[in-house]
Amino acid sequence: MAIIRPFRALRPQPDRAELVASVPYDVVNTDEARALAEDNPFSFLHVSRPEIDLPAGTDIHSDAVYRKAVENFEKLIATAPLEKESAPSLYLYRLIMGDHEQIGIVACSSIDEYDNGTIRKHERTRRDKEDDRTRHMLMLQAQTGPVFLTYRTRPEIDEQVSAAISGEPLFDLTAPDGVRHTIWRLSDTESLVKSFEAVPLLYIADGHHRAASASRARAELKQQSFAHTGKEDYNYFLTVIFPDSQVRILAYNRTVHDLNGLTHEQFLDEVRGQFTIAEDASPEPPKRGNWSMYLGGKWYGLQLSPAATLPTGTVAMLDVSILQDRLLDPILGIKDIRTDKRVDFIGGLRGTKELERLVDEGKAAVAFSLFPTTVEELLMVSDANEIMPPKSTWFEPKLRDGLLIHTI
Repeated sequence: MAIIRPFRALRPQPDRAELVASVPYDVVNTDEARALAEDNPFSFLHVSRPEIDLPAGTDIHSDAVYRKAVENFEKLIATAPLEKESAPSLYLYRLIMGDHEQIGIVACSSIDEYDNGTIRKHERTRRDKEDDRTRHMLMLQAQTGPVFLTYRTRPEIDEQVSAAISGEPLFDLTAPDGVRHTIWRLSDTESLVKSFEAVPLLYIADGHHRAASASRARAELKQQSFAHTGKEDYNYFLTVIFPDSQVRILAYNRTVHDLNGLTHEQFLDEVRGQFTIAEDASPEPPKRGNWSMYLGGKWYGLQLSPAATLPTGTVAMLDVSILQDRLLDPILGIKDIRTDKRVDFIGGLRGTKELERLVDEGKAAVAFSLFPTTVEELLMVSDANEIMPPKSTWFEPKLRDGLLIHTI
């Protein structure tokens, strides 16, 4: 069963929501965050990326940064102001980007279910990133950005959500990137909570580090507690839960700085050992099992050669795995894409024109456009308790930080 819990959100007043809402902390670097928050004292980036208010070059993991986060959080609560709901609620969060729409349920999910695998994972986390967000949560005593979960669609939940969005929203704003964010507060929560008890599993789509950090923060707070009951707020973490039928994954493309000492022709000959190559191909592969490659001002279409041994295994059969195992590693010498500085990753939202630009300007030697990983592939890998290769999925549109905060 999936446990979801209403919570008393700390939130901005509706007329300040647009100023407070910010991009997730982990999609921008310090300079980008500083530029986005410039001239906006209410931007939540002052809390999620507090180094932007300290001298350039400040170590982002220094004590001063976390102290600044607390100072900025307290200031935002007082000046925005942020107010806490009088009663626990669930919320609906609708995202509209172009012709794509998805509606999720904002709730607190069980850390016990995260720890025991009822909430499934598909990504390996880095300890340094966990350390950062764990300390951030403990210093603020709050989870300030949600984890994006999904589940296999259930009609009875869809019907309840459709009926609930007819009311007046709490927030309705359009972010600078054109994405519309609409949130409804639900005071009647019993039926949705009950419906989720029939959902066998939840899956992390995006936010593995936030989830892992919430678990670590809970362990520390539990140890400090004199009368732990299991019902404390720190036993739950902030989530937005979308049906899998609405989730959209874009491609996560790759560029490589050099051809590993090969000329263009030598490189193409090596690729032909594993793939068939078609010239003048579409920049976007038409289906799974197809890759587009940009080299020397030309797009090539790749498919595994009929003579090539087909991969087996849930992860090995993914397009990102095949590209790594049959081309990036053996031909270009990229053994570990987590650490190799010769490879860069380009989110699909930036389009194939960005791949062309990087190659044409000499910033990369070759680029690869992939067919997006499917939601069903994500669920299959998670159900097998396996790990996807790094940078396999790019989710759009993204949720905003600072609109609904869970205090612990």
